[in-house]
Amino acid sequence: MKQLLDQTLTVILAGGTGSRLYPLTADRAKPAVPFGGKYRIIDFSLANCLHSGLRRILVLTQYKSHSLQKHLRDGWSIFNPEVGEYITPIPPQMRTGDRWYEGTADAIYQNLYLLERNSAEQVLILSADHIYRMDYGAMLQAHRQSGAEVTVACMTLPLAEASAFGVVSLASDGVQITGFHEKPAHPQPLAEDDQQALVSMGIYLFDKALLLRLLQEDARRSESHHDFGCDILPRLIGQRRLHAYRFGGEAGRVTPDSYWRDVGTIDAYYAANMDLLRPVPPLNLYQEDWPIRTAQRQTPPARTVPGWSGNEGIFINSIAAGGVVIAGGSVHRSLLFPYVFIDDEAMVEESILFHDVQVGRGAQLRRCIVDKRVKIPAGEQIGYDLARDRNRFHVSEEGIVVIAEDYRFD
Repeated sequence: MKQLLDQTLTVILAGGTGSRLYPLTADRAKPAVPFGGKYRIIDFSLANCLHSGLRRILVLTQYKSHSLQKHLRDGWSIFNPEVGEYITPIPPQMRTGDRWYEGTADAIYQNLYLLERNSAEQVLILSADHIYRMDYGAMLQAHRQSGAEVTVACMTLPLAEASAFGVVSLASDGVQITGFHEKPAHPQPLAEDDQQALVSMGIYLFDKALLLRLLQEDARRSESHHDFGCDILPRLIGQRRLHAYRFGGEAGRVTPDSYWRDVGTIDAYYAANMDLLRPVPPLNLYQEDWPIRTAQRQTPPARTVPGWSGNEGIFINSIAAGGVVIAGGSVHRSLLFPYVFIDDEAMVEESILFHDVQVGRGAQLRRCIVDKRVKIPAGEQIGYDLARDRNRFHVSEEGIVVIAEDYRFD
């Protein structure tokens, strides 16, 4: 197994603009958006690599990448280059022309020289903006044992949700991929369950020699979107040994929970955070066999203290990072990042407060996402009158109010 892992190069695609997560992506890359009270989104893919034994990782960055690269430096400088281990951020270098990355396949094509000079036999391609746990080693073994040239990680979703993803059709053996349709209006249901479809998770494992050839051919196609889902994979149907790998029940070292979320919109991001607060969360952050690593400050413990009014700080079914102080306020079903301060008689409900947010005395927040360093004035109400909130803030389709980083109240 170690030899198989050593023969694999991992490429993490982390250059998307994340426009549907605006304003959280106004000044940071989507993979660098905070998640779960202390993490960044990219930490989940990187933790999967770490625990799977993959130690040769390229992170292709592009859009507003400073915070992402700083996070990689501060939290993920853990491998030893002297024995060939690394996590290396790769910004666009325009080696193939004067353009930025123009698609998932083009991003790797523009760095083809890094693959060519690498001794790896397989290339594992990941997205940096999904929340899940997975042992990639089990997928590597399945790929090698099946004789596949390309393996795509897949999972089932309800038909109503499947049209947002690449939908996969399988042969009667349940392994060989016979169809791949990117975001179809009418997804093909599974043969065994007409209410479910099999979708791609954006995790691809290629034999390197084939990948090099496919990227070079795709680069010459003027009509191509230079995207794996739209172009590369559909053209392989019937031409190459293209197999599906079912996620969730793999024989790996991680306790399987089958949880995977694309947090590409404000509402999806909010829902994934709220999932962590369920009595039995579908993704358990306290799972000891697969901890999620991150960069973090040295902080004092979180605490509650009485406020000036004599009220005790109240903290119910919530997550609080180090440095949080609840001074007579109340927090219900919320996530508080480091150094959040909740003042006396303030109320925070079903909200996500990023680093260094301060909530003033008597302020009330409901179903809000508040970005870094925002100071909510005393007595302010947000999330109760969405018509008023829309004149000041971004409000999602499902009514989540998002206050941008460093927002200043009049």
